Amino acid sequence: MSTVLLIIQLIISLILTGLILVQRSEGGALGIGGGGGGMVSARGAATALSKITWALAIGFICTSI
Repeated sequence: MSTVLLIIQLIISLILTGLILVQRSEGGALGIGGGGGGMVSARGAATALSKITWALAIGFICTSI
């Protein structure tokens, strides 16, 4: 059981790291997710990414506990 939780936590942490690096930062440091394009506006994509990031962060904390 602990092995399954460890694998899930590893997958969540890798996806979470990628999402954080893709997001546009307020200061313009590491955010490479600019542009947006397509049918989703930049604001809509930012809120969707932040919601997914929060959900994964909560999942990471739950698997850590």
